[in-house]
Amino acid sequence: MGKFHRILEPGLNFLIPLLDRIRYVQSLKEIVINVPEQSAVTLDNVTLQIDGVLYLRVMDPYKASYGVEDPEYAVTQLAQTTMRSELGKLSLDRVFRERESLNASIVDAINQASDCWGIRCLRYEIKDIHVPPRVKESMQMQVEAERRKRATVLESEGTRESAINVAEGQKQAQILASEAEKAEQINKAAGEANAMLVKARAKAEAIQLLAAALAQQHGNAAASLSVAEQYVNAFSKIAKDSNTVLLPANTGDVTNMVAQALGIYTTLTKPQAVKTQDEMPPAHEDSRSPATEMLKAEQGSSS
Repeated sequence: MGKFHRILEPGLNFLIPLLDRIRYVQSLKEIVINVPEQSAVTLDNVTLQIDGVLYLRVMDPYKASYGVEDPEYAVTQLAQTTMRSELGKLSLDRVFRERESLNASIVDAINQASDCWGIRCLRYEIKDIHVPPRVKESMQMQVEAERRKRATVLESEGTRESAINVAEGQKQAQILASEAEKAEQINKAAGEANAMLVKARAKAEAIQLLAAALAQQHGNAAASLSVAEQYVNAFSKIAKDSNTVLLPANTGDVTNMVAQALGIYTTLTKPQAVKTQDEMPPAHEDSRSPATEMLKAEQGSSS
């Protein structure tokens, strides 16, 4: 008779004709509602065209029937107003980054208001966000500028790494070259030192052999012959390197030149001979040495 009596449960139910009448039928399944496209202004004053999809379910059929006249329309309007208010709190960049948090905020706001309607909002999903053409162009330019910036930074880092590698390679090459030059100089110096030692030893051995030969019989005659040969060889090389030559008056007197050389040699060796005679006992033989007699004979022949 126009008054709420009871809720019919699933299954077989009996109604009294003319007294009982089914007024509302509610589906307890999940309902999908398309939220129409609407305009919203972001925190940085950019106008967006946005739509979404709302998923809800009737939890209390009595409240859904007698708490609101049209529950689907009421929830749709509530979703639109809540979406506009939540978008006004975010900037344009945050709208794209925080879509999940935006969806969760809209669902919480709808559930708080629709609790007395017996309806529960399960989730809300934003389908499309339409940006004005000029804003879209500026966003594309911003993205391109960011990509060019990244490319420039990567190219500069590559150039820097390349320069560092080249400098490091040159440094290592110079170090290796200096070490090689150092080793070469050390080896060269060692070779020259060894050569000088070998030459000194050979010269010492030659001097020892020459001294031994001069100490033997007729040693002065052999020395005279050697000096004469060296004099002839030196005389044959005169005026080869230069046209100006200074010669002594008796250049052709080979015997006199040899006698002078032997006289110098005798003068140099005389102190050593005196020292040796002081150390040795006196001998009964003739004190005149063969070298002195040979020198006197050569001086007499030259005179």
